[in-house]
Amino acid sequence: MATVFQTDYAWPDDSIERSVIEAAGHRLISGPSVPQPAEAIAELVARNDPEAIMTCWANVSAQAIGSPSRLRIVQRVGVGLDNIDVAAATGRGAWVANVPDYCVGEVADHAVALLLDWARGTVAFDREVKAGHWNPAAARLRRVSDLTVGIIGFGRIGRATARRIKAFGCRMLVNSRSAVADANVEPCTLPSLLASSDVVILHVPLGKDTHHLIGWAQLRQMKPGAFLINVSRGGLVDSEALLAALEEGRLSGAGLDVVEGEPHPPPALVERPDVIVTPHIAFSSEASLSELRRRSAEEVVRVLAGADPLFPCNSPKAYQ
Repeated sequence: MATVFQTDYAWPDDSIERSVIEAAGHRLISGPSVPQPAEAIAELVARNDPEAIMTCWANVSAQAIGSPSRLRIVQRVGVGLDNIDVAAATGRGAWVANVPDYCVGEVADHAVALLLDWARGTVAFDREVKAGHWNPAAARLRRVSDLTVGIIGFGRIGRATARRIKAFGCRMLVNSRSAVADANVEPCTLPSLLASSDVVILHVPLGKDTHHLIGWAQLRQMKPGAFLINVSRGGLVDSEALLAALEEGRLSGAGLDVVEGEPHPPPALVERPDVIVTPHIAFSSEASLSELRRRSAEEVVRVLAGADPLFPCNSPKAYQ
């Protein structure tokens, strides 16, 4: 019997994970549901000496990864790896795995929802009517089919977003590190995409090379009056630069499901009426969360049984 330590969880209980792990003959120990600081996580890991770590939002540091005597896997209950020291896990021979495709449809839907809200003013006019103002003459709305939409990142979610936007008849530009084989989009450079797009959607992971991918220089390159959508990671966008661009009127607004500094994002940014904000929920639906939790636990069980993970994110030295 192996011990699995779950650092945190963003749902009411750990019943799905527990059912999978205990059915395989292992023991699940769950930490607090709210993610704790990295130092506290390291202490909990050291105390429980697990063979597997599962983490949702909590930071799994090199210290945490270094303390277990028989660590086999660090499983991200999600997609992004910016809260796991992947190099530390690789160095000690432990797998890092994620579930990269559980919420593709949800995130793509959310990106399109933010685009439609900006174009058609649903949130803004809902607020106005609830405040007692009925003023259709104030509407300054957009025909969606006339828009040029730029998608930065063309992996699973970027492609799913493009499929949805195609139905509206928009012109679509794409900037991607990999080759783009889709006749419905136009590959282009990042500067060209920024200068030509009415809406820019970010679908890239956060890493050292993408931190503040959208900063002062990129915001100045964007088409005047454009709308920026971020449903990936807050650190992709320099919040100070975005706030300045909005204050100067360079952009007409932003749709943010993720914000640098969350869960305590800058009030000056998120309280603006031209910024639509949701609290990092683009991934969420009852179906996606059930799938995520089950598949994360199954991946842990798979590795504890001696098999390789289905979705490895590193090549541990012990397995090379």
